[in-house]
Amino acid sequence: MTARPMPPLAMLVELDAPSVAPAPDVAEWARATFIEEDAELLNEEHQHLRFARVGFLWTRVGNGRHGRTIVGQCEVGQPRAMGRWAKARAEHQLEEWFGRVPDFLVTLFAPYAAACGDAEFCALVEHELLHAGQQRDEFGAPKFRQSGLPAFAIRGHDVEEFVSIVRRYGVGAGAGETLALVEAAQRAPEIGRAEITSACGTCRSLIGA
Repeated sequence: MTARPMPPLAMLVELDAPSVAPAPDVAEWARATFIEEDAELLNEEHQHLRFARVGFLWTRVGNGRHGRTIVGQCEVGQPRAMGRWAKARAEHQLEEWFGRVPDFLVTLFAPYAAACGDAEFCALVEHELLHAGQQRDEFGAPKFRQSGLPAFAIRGHDVEEFVSIVRRYGVGAGAGETLALVEAAQRAPEIGRAEITSACGTCRSLIGA
């Protein structure tokens, strides 16, 4: 596997370093590792993201809820729930970082990424990518826009965790009670064991925890 990108050293050791910084190398690595047809660790569940613009950010700002540290979060890129001026400022910042407002924005906690193993980092990035989903109609079929591109939306878990994460990284990445999740957990991990339970800000916002 291609060496994974690491957060900027300055962000970890210098007090006056930016607290948030764009991570284009993570975006390129994620595509080459999980998304594109010839990806080294291809996961077809990310197929719709071949048509998406996913922006990645490093941050050293700590975040957590109920005593649990959050190490990653996926959001819709378009700023929401704010006044016109605040939204304009947010859009301007995203355009400065990424050239245009991305479809999804993934933020990774730099101190965790610098210290964790390869399997944990892969599981974290894939977990957030799996939140970057495609809308479904009432029959469960994927929805598309008039342009023919996928209609994007934040995706919740299959159960208590994405089945794909358990299948690829092992039961340590999350446990569940449905047959599909149990079957995935009983198999040897496709990639490696990882533990990211309760460390995702997207998950915690979806359940209101």
